[in-house]
Amino acid sequence: MRVHVADHPLITHKLSVLRDRTTPSPTFRALTEELVTLLAYEATRNVRVTATPITTPVAQTMGVAIAKPRPLVVPILRAGLGMLEGMVKLVPTAEVGFLGMARNEVTFEPQTYAERLPDDLSNRQCFVLDPMLATGGTLAAAIDFLFARGAVDVTCVCILGAPEGLAALEAAVGDRDVTIVLGALDERLDENGYIVPGLGDAGDRLYGLAE
Repeated sequence: MRVHVADHPLITHKLSVLRDRTTPSPTFRALTEELVTLLAYEATRNVRVTATPITTPVAQTMGVAIAKPRPLVVPILRAGLGMLEGMVKLVPTAEVGFLGMARNEVTFEPQTYAERLPDDLSNRQCFVLDPMLATGGTLAAAIDFLFARGAVDVTCVCILGAPEGLAALEAAVGDRDVTIVLGALDERLDENGYIVPGLGDAGDRLYGLAE
């Protein structure tokens, strides 16, 4: 498993505003979209392309196009939806599927309640969107789901991660081709399984349900 923590002042700046508890939901959503576009640039570094001839105003040359089958972007509902627009702005030709997963707040185990994905993901590159890599259970379950349908490599894009979640995920994925792209790696999880210092519940803050 490869881990890339994006180290860029624009990412750190946007994260600082997201962390602030006084940041309102509209600003939080807009900054999340901008931040994910920056993370997507890193996440798609190894996206597959094919050579294609093009004609410039001056001469003929060779360029590249996104290879087929097209990449599949999979936001994990509900908070992952807030990351989708930032991802597809960078890769507009990608297809989009959905996984509905929720963490049981007692056991911290993920539960799948909905999915809308192709039955056959053979030879597909998949990009999973989930704001918080906390315990790692949700992402591990999503990765299992995608590889079981034939995906060849999976890249997970997360705004924040915790060391405990990374360790659990590495143990779960084994030798499968998985990359984790993080905006930041935070200190730890608290007793409730939340990332510290974190930014709170990303879904609530995106959609205005936080107290």
